[in-house]
Amino acid sequence: MPRIAIIGAGIGGLTIAALLHQRGFAVEVYEQAQRFARIGAGIQQSSNAVKVLRSLGLEARLRAAAFAPQVWNNREWDTGAVKHTLTLGDRFEQRYGAPYLLMHRGDLHAALESALPAAAIHLGSPVLAVAQDATGVTLHLAGGATARADAVVAADGVHSRVREQLFGAEAPRFTGRVAYRTTFPASLLAEPLLDDCTKWWGPDRHIVMYYVKPDRSEVYFVTSVPEADWRTESWSAKGDLGELRAAFAGFHPAVRAVLEACPDVHKWALVERDPLPRWHQGRVVLLGDACHPMVPYMAQGATSAIEDAAVLARCLEAGGDIATAFARYTATRHARASQIQLTSHRNEWMSTRTDPDWVYGYDALQTPLAEAA
Repeated sequence: MPRIAIIGAGIGGLTIAALLHQRGFAVEVYEQAQRFARIGAGIQQSSNAVKVLRSLGLEARLRAAAFAPQVWNNREWDTGAVKHTLTLGDRFEQRYGAPYLLMHRGDLHAALESALPAAAIHLGSPVLAVAQDATGVTLHLAGGATARADAVVAADGVHSRVREQLFGAEAPRFTGRVAYRTTFPASLLAEPLLDDCTKWWGPDRHIVMYYVKPDRSEVYFVTSVPEADWRTESWSAKGDLGELRAAFAGFHPAVRAVLEACPDVHKWALVERDPLPRWHQGRVVLLGDACHPMVPYMAQGATSAIEDAAVLARCLEAGGDIATAFARYTATRHARASQIQLTSHRNEWMSTRTDPDWVYGYDALQTPLAEAA
């Protein structure tokens, strides 16, 4: 079995590592962070992601940690009038074969980490460059160390060093918008959230809020606000609560009440790229945000990386040479990932009556694999 090195231990990197480990591949994950931090962030895992997580034996653990909403309401920013409702719960699960779960990102990350041997994850190991030859790939790590693998999966995010090395430097495009987000105890709220999950649509900004624990004990929200001067793209950067509250001063009282109760908030710049024409070169392939970063307006960024991982694992498991496996993966995934990327960019998803079947009905473990282009 080929030895696979994975660069990046985010959701996508850990998913492909766990899927390959499950299939008998030797995997090593290289992560630049010194430790995993539980930053205040929620995440939506729709049926198309949960099917893959189920195959790793993680569904029961995630159901126990997550909130299972009954509806996702889309409301007008000021009046609270419902624009469109997506029915979730049992009806959603029966239609698509898996549930819709809302959870803390740290709980999903910890579940994926548990599917791997601890020795396979190398923290504090940033990869500076990769060098291919006829028999494999050498990874050059900070401090002068090297590692060797038969192939490399670069899941190193929107600022991927590997993508730049393969296809040249290209700065991500700043959207002119920032996101504020945080999780905090629901006990700080005077009243429960208006809905299980709500997106409040304003003229030039929005906010999404939902519970991330099955007992409704923790609340999460994330915004998109025009703010041209903030360019920091970091999950750990802090935001100013006064600026956040002022940005939503005219919104419905239910929104303002959540922001008033919030004790702390993080802030990061929203960036994106156009779809890449190529995702691989020889024995090196890109996955997730490294090849199709997207704004979080469909809640499908991490899910798309999980889908990538499932298809890539199937292509490698099918055998043959590595370059052909990578080409089949790209040919299978490229059109769908690009469509989700561009749909997210438009920020219209669920604002009116929407056909969600093409998103939530997808099964990365069953979709036919394309021939290598």
